[in-house]
Amino acid sequence: MTCVVTRSGEETVALGARLGRLLAPGDFIALVGELGAGKTQFAKGIAVGLEVDPDTPVTSPTYTILNIYQGRIPLYHFDLYRLQGPEEVAELGFEEYFSGAGACVVEWAERLAEDAPVELLTVTLSHAEADTRKVSFAASGARAAELLAQLLPED
Repeated sequence: MTCVVTRSGEETVALGARLGRLLAPGDFIALVGELGAGKTQFAKGIAVGLEVDPDTPVTSPTYTILNIYQGRIPLYHFDLYRLQGPEEVAELGFEEYFSGAGACVVEWAERLAEDAPVELLTVTLSHAEADTRKVSFAASGARAAELLAQLLPED
């Protein structure tokens, strides 16, 4: 697992933007972390990197579950906080987006359990202190490993 520390909300957004610039259709980013850990800030950064119109507010779709933003490619932004488990995701038919024409960013992705795609980049955000966040990355599959290598090249 690879870790980065961000020291402000702006740094968390900037890290997300770096990842967003790398994303291609079918990429799946699983965001994990407690409430207030910075998942939505990171997703806002991904939207910046995908060239979503800066006048479009990127918010957590807690009640709607899915927001779709148009950018260089579509951004499918999910928030599964209100769902009880993977069976509710299956009932809603969101799997069609998981390998669609855009990139998926899923907050509370752990609620997918075994229904998550095999190929994904898991980003775990946690509080370190004040505005400082620890951002950990784990790649599953060749494409996710490629994304991670491009995002955080080894020196």
